[in-house]
Amino acid sequence: MHQRLRTGIIGAGVFGAFHALKHAAAARADLAGVYDLDPSRAQALASRCETRAFDGFADLLREVDAVVIATPAHTHFGFARQALEAGRHVYVEKPLALSLRDADALISLADDRALVLQVGHQERFVLAAVNAPRSDAVAMRLEFSRCGPPCGRGEDVSVVFDLMIHDLDIARLYGFGRPRTVVACGDRDETIATLTFDGLRQCSFIASRRHDSRRRALKATYEDGVVDIDFTNRVIEDSTPAGLAASAAMLEGAFRDPLGVSVEAFFASVLDGAETMVDGKAGRGALELALMIEGAREAFNAAGRMSQERLIA
Repeated sequence: MHQRLRTGIIGAGVFGAFHALKHAAAARADLAGVYDLDPSRAQALASRCETRAFDGFADLLREVDAVVIATPAHTHFGFARQALEAGRHVYVEKPLALSLRDADALISLADDRALVLQVGHQERFVLAAVNAPRSDAVAMRLEFSRCGPPCGRGEDVSVVFDLMIHDLDIARLYGFGRPRTVVACGDRDETIATLTFDGLRQCSFIASRRHDSRRRALKATYEDGVVDIDFTNRVIEDSTPAGLAASAAMLEGAFRDPLGVSVEAFFASVLDGAETMVDGKAGRGALELALMIEGAREAFNAAGRMSQERLIA
């Protein structure tokens, strides 16, 4: 391994560009190039970052130590598998995959080859900066809101895999494991879900690509108070005795640029052997909850259609 990491970006869309710019400016990485199924788009991003556009994914893999996969969700598994099989470290944007079988295959590949597999759940780095979740108490209820207007990306999958999956990862971070019940309704672009766990602990979620304004928020209710985190406006309100604690530098870095913090963490995992905060197993956990919610929503909608058919009949 080089002292500096040779990296490549797979996908030259909006998020691929975000990653490419981080890598091009990084002190610990050399951006070797960009690959996209659309050669003209790859060339445009490569020129912007003063690097090379590759004509083939395999060609890029031969020139790098690690890759970022920022392509449509349904392609994540194929690109990640090929990169891991080639012995390359992988940062894959969420979701890790679209089936548990594929997620397990990627985790096994990374483990067998001692490679870093990091998933792009960036909110974890914001929470770490404010020492959340609390270590001295258990949240009884979490309420998530992740809404905004359509943005033209991530729309190859439902809003559950596109937006809500970030909050599903956070719920698992707070110790919410396998739910006893899952209730969900909505459609591909707006879904509401409630998950109930042992001890009557509960998580509720709303994710939407139909709202006029952008909102990313978490409300955590404890027996001794409430913590509200507004990820969009970078505001935290804490009525608990513990109080969230964070330095100004940590807050500024994580809130202003969670992607940058997560990219640097990836470099540290590969170059220094630092623990991967959001590894493949974490990505699988969020995916499992997402699949449960998708199934519950589809069942709810199917039951509604059956009721309507009975009324018509």
